[in-house]
Amino acid sequence: MRTIHVLVVLMSLNIAISAASKPHVVSFGKPQPVKLFLGASESKTMDITVCPLFVDAKLKEYTTGKQHDVTDRQFVVRRAFRINDALPDEARKSPKWLWELGGWLLVDRSSGKITQIKLADFDPFYSEVSWYRDYAAYCGTTATGEKLDAVVIQIGVKKPLYRKELGKAKGGEQPDTDCAAPRWDRQPARVTFLPKVGDKLSVTMRGRFVDEVPDDDSDEP
Repeated sequence: MRTIHVLVVLMSLNIAISAASKPHVVSFGKPQPVKLFLGASESKTMDITVCPLFVDAKLKEYTTGKQHDVTDRQFVVRRAFRINDALPDEARKSPKWLWELGGWLLVDRSSGKITQIKLADFDPFYSEVSWYRDYAAYCGTTATGEKLDAVVIQIGVKKPLYRKELGKAKGGEQPDTDCAAPRWDRQPARVTFLPKVGDKLSVTMRGRFVDEVPDDDSDEP
């Protein structure tokens, strides 16, 4: 009986180990063109493309735009989602879906785990994120939507590595109204913010610290 018990335990452990080590398959489906409604009035539309994200052939999220490889096993990608726009008193048999832009997802190819990345002051409509390594740089807006901030975050670090007010946020009917996508350089790792009103701003990455670079219009590094 003891021998049988030992064999049962060993077989259970073997099954558990096999299940834990089973590789996951992360894949994207066929791109789909959709309409994105713009601004508070939603009177204008913009064409975007969304792609379904599958893990082990199961639909997990919809995404839009290009993915960025952070490591050989992890990548980030922008989330898109549908929201039901039907009113309570409308006689509809099915939801009225509208597409909206979401935040960013961190996807692990090995484990199949998908995690939403917290981006301080990130505005899903106006903020255009520029990635380099595990850094994200973008122009964010404050909670009131009145001020524009330059923000740098690093994946896995709770607080922003850098955040500085750039000026007032004007907003508008088009994404990226107040600030173009920040530009990255390497050696040293440096990001330049390009607000459409006001001076550009550059900061240099030093691990989990950053240094603001004095304004210099020359081409010298």
